[in-house]
Amino acid sequence: MEVEVKLRLSDASAHQKLTDLLSPFQVQTLIQENIFFDGSNAELSSNSAILRLRFYDGVSSCVLSLKAKPVISDGVSRVQELEEPFDQVLGRACVAEPWRLSFVDSSALLKRVRDEYGVREEGLGFVCLGGFRNVRGVYEWKGLKIEVDESNYDFGTCYEVECESSNPERDKKILEKLLEENGIRFRYSEVSKFAIFRSGKLPE
Repeated sequence: MEVEVKLRLSDASAHQKLTDLLSPFQVQTLIQENIFFDGSNAELSSNSAILRLRFYDGVSSCVLSLKAKPVISDGVSRVQELEEPFDQVLGRACVAEPWRLSFVDSSALLKRVRDEYGVREEGLGFVCLGGFRNVRGVYEWKGLKIEVDESNYDFGTCYEVECESSNPERDKKILEKLLEENGIRFRYSEVSKFAIFRSGKLPE
């Protein structure tokens, strides 16, 4: 179970103010490309599951992940997550031709998707839903690993703060205090980035 604090920043100026504030504590910047897949009969989405390939620019790596049963409440996200490294060249081939995912025998995660969700090679098997790019600043501050995201969709940009946590209520208060004391406007995230992508519009 992945548990994260998720706070949505109001706009680009709030994002800039926070990244400036945290700049002495920055560990790295990640350029991510997120591509999503479903079964041709919506086998995954109908069961509240998400299959994603994430490509990392600059480090030539790729990660395959399966997320299931996401719940977001009061700025805390809980989701079942499995992930494994995935060959980047093969990943790009699967984006171009999603049916290839049905024939990747080396992936325990894909085998689980086929077995548990019934995504089979008959017909189309897997379909590509598209995706979005994300620029993630990673910071280590007061014992927290804070990720500040700029998510670029075809229809606009969202800004969010994330922090994976074993004590989300405590860490949420720490982050809220940081933002409030520095006049950075925010609110609790109510939906995932994937849900925003699928809706085709930015949250109000």
